[in-house]
Amino acid sequence: MKQYDYLVVGAGLWGSVFAHEATKRGKKCLVIDRRDHIGGNVYCENVEGINVHKYGAHIFHTNDKDIWDYVNSFVEFNRYTNSPVANYYGELYNLPFNMNTFYQLWKVRTPEEAKEKIRQQVEEAGIKDPQNLEEQAISLVGTDIYEKLIKAYTEKQWGRKATELPAFIIKRLPVRFTFDNNYFNDRHQGIPIGGYNKLTEALLKDVDVRLGVDFFKDREALAALAETIVYTGPIDEYFDFRFGQLEYRSLRFENQLLDTENYQGNAVVNYTDGETQYTRIIEHKHFEFGTQPKTVITHEYPQEWVKGAEPYYPVNDDKNTAVFNQYKALAAEEQHVIFGGRLAEYRYYDMHQVVASALKKVKVHFDS
Repeated sequence: MKQYDYLVVGAGLWGSVFAHEATKRGKKCLVIDRRDHIGGNVYCENVEGINVHKYGAHIFHTNDKDIWDYVNSFVEFNRYTNSPVANYYGELYNLPFNMNTFYQLWKVRTPEEAKEKIRQQVEEAGIKDPQNLEEQAISLVGTDIYEKLIKAYTEKQWGRKATELPAFIIKRLPVRFTFDNNYFNDRHQGIPIGGYNKLTEALLKDVDVRLGVDFFKDREALAALAETIVYTGPIDEYFDFRFGQLEYRSLRFENQLLDTENYQGNAVVNYTDGETQYTRIIEHKHFEFGTQPKTVITHEYPQEWVKGAEPYYPVNDDKNTAVFNQYKALAAEEQHVIFGGRLAEYRYYDMHQVVASALKKVKVHFDS
């Protein structure tokens, strides 16, 4: 007789939702994680009363009212609206591209003036069949926006020249002809009051959890504990890298506690010039309208992923997709293993998509 119905490998948001829903259905779950905390990449560290997003900024946004109601059933979300600012060699621009941005760039005051300015620049570029990211971006928004707000930022993110990146990375660019700095179009948006730990703690309240446990260091004994494994880690690692390692982009964070009340006046400031090595500075207290006497800022540096580093963004090019499909075929043959989440599915997920994916998997598994 197995001790548990499910062994959930990974205490991130996907695994936490699955474990909660399985437990609610009377199943006994054990969640393990090699880290010393639950929550995966949404984990917050409390510093001087400020919830610091330890693995980068996380802003929950969705158009799906059911998903919004679901997460709010565990913790109330605040009214935070993501309105990033771009810093280009000291010049400040509102994002996403909107009438505030166009006024800052060209001093145009009406939507028609802004549209005409973009149209002229696109026409002058004369790009009919974009062959790379640079050409694709210019063909959509012209040269000024591309040079000041896209080019260097994108090259820092991907570690490659824009002319070496495929056009499909920028299929479209959000351009608004209103004075609206809200980055997302979604109806629902916010941050859990008290931080994301409140959400994951509530999800795992009735679930057995063991931290600092590496599944691969004691795989046989851990797998023997449960009837079914729910695996949310890297899919290539599960299969011992049989077809090679999947590639990712990674991030490095430098945190600073400053003896000042307000460092930059905004939660997110992107640095879009080519000389600044980091892509953005996060000031965490602004996610929750903090009034603490001190502040914590994080400089975010993109970097190449190497084994042992945290994988953040899958490189979904043709080569990696072909490798992933081989692993996906192996996963389909596993009878007592459920694969889910960004690492097991090798795809980028926003948080609402993580929750939706886990709930869908639960529905298919338990209700079919």
